[in-house]
Amino acid sequence: MVSTSFDELPVAVIGGGPVGLAAAAHLAEREIPFVVLEAGDGPAAMVRQWGHVRLFSPWRYNVDAAARRLLAEAGWVEPDPDVLPMGAQLADDYLRPLADVPTLKPHIRYDSRVVAVTRLGMDRVRTADRASTPLLVRLADGDDLLARAVIDASGTWATPNVLGASGIPAHGETQAAAYVEHALPDVLGADRDRFAGKRTVVVGAGHSAANTLLALAELAGQAPGTSVVWAIRSTSAARTYGGEAADALPARGALGSRLRSHVDDGTIELVTGFAVQSVEATAGRVRVSGGVGTITADRIVSATGFRPDHTFVSELRLDLDPILGSTRALAPLIDPNEHSCGTVPPHGADELAHPEPGFYAIGVKSYGRAPTFLLATGYEQARSVVAALAGDWAAARDVQLDLPETGVCNSDPVLDSDTITSSGGCCGTTAAAEAEPAGRRRAPLTLISVTETGGSDQAGGCCD
Repeated sequence: MVSTSFDELPVAVIGGGPVGLAAAAHLAEREIPFVVLEAGDGPAAMVRQWGHVRLFSPWRYNVDAAARRLLAEAGWVEPDPDVLPMGAQLADDYLRPLADVPTLKPHIRYDSRVVAVTRLGMDRVRTADRASTPLLVRLADGDDLLARAVIDASGTWATPNVLGASGIPAHGETQAAAYVEHALPDVLGADRDRFAGKRTVVVGAGHSAANTLLALAELAGQAPGTSVVWAIRSTSAARTYGGEAADALPARGALGSRLRSHVDDGTIELVTGFAVQSVEATAGRVRVSGGVGTITADRIVSATGFRPDHTFVSELRLDLDPILGSTRALAPLIDPNEHSCGTVPPHGADELAHPEPGFYAIGVKSYGRAPTFLLATGYEQARSVVAALAGDWAAARDVQLDLPETGVCNSDPVLDSDTITSSGGCCGTTAAAEAEPAGRRRAPLTLISVTETGGSDQAGGCCD
């Protein structure tokens, strides 16, 4: 480590996904030194793991404002704004070019997994000179970096929830791990052989579950012997079906409508009131028991959401809500018992701040287990936090969010298409933007299927 004054140290951004790279773009625009630490061997490594999944929102809502400006300067040609990209397209056509922008590329380190963040020479007990002491970021290879601030945009993909309904592994779950797939397997592609001709039970009620169920239903029409069971804890699937034709995002509404159709025609067997208590592998199959009975299958897809990993920042002073694992100030604004994704109030650096000076978690990780996260919110979090680190508190506190609620606009989804048409409102025309009051900045409306976190049914709500 080279001796550098505190104010000259970079801001360390953990994670090179959409929100981490958005933070980097804002830091670059404000000429704040930074380093992005990405655990994968390229940008958006986690996004690529669900690259076969199509997003709910078209390109026009999937690009951060600062990132768009940097890319435009580099000659980037933005994709068709009405196309709904696959995860792989988001990574290849947006995030890879963004990571290669000359103002970002030299400051991004790949294969750099963070294993600890603390203060140089002190643990979380010591108070004297804490705010002026550099943050120490330790990597898996033993390298130590010093930073004046840390933005944790590492997400939650690596820490999925368990199948057990009580928040701990069900009896036998660990022993039956070979039969369990985590969220969003590539059912119609690379993972097809594991599901074709097999009976699969999908556990979970969020949009990750819905995407997998629709893929399995399609596979059932192609491969004889393929059958699908959907097990949820609630007594109704209405939450997963969502707003259907009245949904603010047409692709999200279409998802619910198609899922209901497959349940109605028997392609998908729906089991309600099913809270997983035990999992037993026997004779090459797996038995899942959950209060109302037992389901026997060949594979289990655990679409039960994700949870944040705070262990590598345990020596920092965090003020975590005891229920959600978000900041205590943010928790009441995102509580899934009170809010859907479309009713979460605007929030930024103030609500994301911890007692540890200069440390912020943004993106899906900032929401802990709440399933009310939108990528649009993550972009605005990044902008607000970077403004705060720049000392521009007026900008940091001028948080503007315009989030989609079921029934906000009329749209006409085209099923099995990568585009949408819209008759007005937030989802597809410029009329809504033109109608915005002067000076109001509209945040992009973006949902990504993998952001599902824990909830009342061990899955995400409207915001996955």
